[in-house]
Amino acid sequence: MSTLKHPFVTEKAMVLLENENKLQFLVDRRATKNDIKRDIEKAFDQKVKRVYTLMTMHGEKKAVVSFENDKAAEEILSRLGIM
Repeated sequence: MSTLKHPFVTEKAMVLLENENKLQFLVDRRATKNDIKRDIEKAFDQKVKRVYTLMTMHGEKKAVVSFENDKAAEEILSRLGIM
């Protein structure tokens, strides 16, 4: 079971990307921070520095991920065809 659903891209998420090198993903509600970290590192081959999670007002779980590499977030979004 993959814990990642899809990237969460909003204006606020793009500011976070540009200023702090962080990406947001919607994830499975049962996913732990370690599950999310493992899946992102495996899927995108980038070292994750930190994961924090929150619940949206719509009852979805969102993960905010920061990376060791300063350009990792931009590289991942361009690989996914979002940027």
